[in-house]
Amino acid sequence: MASRSCLTIILAAGEGTRMKSSMSKVLHEIAGLPLVGHVVKAVQGADDQADLAVVVGRGAADVQKAVGKISDTARFYEQTERLGTAHAVLAAREALAENYDDVLVVFGDTPLIEETSLRAARNKLAEGADIVVMGFRPENPTGYGRLVEEDGKLIAIVEEKDATDEQRKITFCNGGLMALNGKHALQLISAVKNDNSKGEYYLTDVVKLAHAQGLNVIAIDVPVENVIGINNRAELAEAEALWQARKRRDVMLSGVTLIAPETVFFAHDTLIEADVLIEPNVFFGPKVTVESGAVIHAFSHIEGAHIGANTSVGPFARLRPGAKLAEKAKVGNFCEVKNADIGAGAKVNHLSYIGDATVGAETNIGAGVITCNYDGYNKFKTTIGSNAFVGSNSALVAPLTIGNGVYVASGSVITDEVPENALALGRARQVNKEGRAEVLREKYKAIKANKNK
Repeated sequence: MASRSCLTIILAAGEGTRMKSSMSKVLHEIAGLPLVGHVVKAVQGADDQADLAVVVGRGAADVQKAVGKISDTARFYEQTERLGTAHAVLAAREALAENYDDVLVVFGDTPLIEETSLRAARNKLAEGADIVVMGFRPENPTGYGRLVEEDGKLIAIVEEKDATDEQRKITFCNGGLMALNGKHALQLISAVKNDNSKGEYYLTDVVKLAHAQGLNVIAIDVPVENVIGINNRAELAEAEALWQARKRRDVMLSGVTLIAPETVFFAHDTLIEADVLIEPNVFFGPKVTVESGAVIHAFSHIEGAHIGANTSVGPFARLRPGAKLAEKAKVGNFCEVKNADIGAGAKVNHLSYIGDATVGAETNIGAGVITCNYDGYNKFKTTIGSNAFVGSNSALVAPLTIGNGVYVASGSVITDEVPENALALGRARQVNKEGRAEVLREKYKAIKANKNK
């Protein structure tokens, strides 16, 4: 297959009115990636040398931008009128005319298509097929177009409303995705007519045309979820569930322990090494890497973070973009870390916020410590050295540098640089007023009584 040139056309111009959304349907996300992005990644995985043409319509500029983040070689063609799938493919006529060996036609709203299915279709072309239709076998075929076969050849695709009683018994259904011999693709698609009740040009009609010309037309069986299209928010959620189930299985088979798999949610690019333990109810946003031996405790939310080997995160921790935990670091319960490097063996144990900061190796951050990194207009950095101890409920006002081995007394507000191995106290001296508590109680009791009159 590597010796065969390929053009993949992604149809991404649909209106998507049933999504009831202000943006294009193919830009809605599964696992943090637009639907069309999943399709592009599958296409690239099947053959990274294949050329890509994307037919756009509604929200064209935004779709181009989304695809451009994944492929810098994709070409875009606009379908200005919505006159059916064959009409959409012909929007890329210029690319079709370039005499590719193989032409794949897929849809931007089928995010669960797998590389193996795309390769299987192209392999059949390499073996001599002229058209390969991807079919599937649902539990209930009602509503789907049926694939009518004869002696191993596909002779027609019949919509259910047009099917005979005998044809409705067929359980092999049309998935819509198709591979075509590049020598015939443009000629066949150009020959499609719109003599139907909707006046549209249907790509499925190329099967009948090719059969009439004596070409070799076949169907292959692909998993049902590979051809699931998204038309509304309910189907979007169903596809998300299928994608997550697939990802969870892959992660566990790679050596990761998920205590309650159904409660863990991954992003499309989550990378987790073997021997990581993930407790229940953990959410991974985009751009997260977790190294071997880490433990992610329950109810943690992680995005844009790098978690080093043998670290501990959570429970109830939030790691925001730019959080980097070195080996054996710990971020404990109800802590938030943003754009900060936490050094090897350092501990941010409980109820703390560390943002725009560097924390050195083996440093201990006490409960309730916060870095004051924002003045309402600008962000500033806090640098804390190694082997330091920052006492509970301290506020570190950036820009600020705290040296190695420093001890910050609990309850301090630190605004100036602290040199190495110094003790820093930034709090008022305690004063005890004997007997004043009783005076205050009487005063406040009288105020309350007056209010209630």
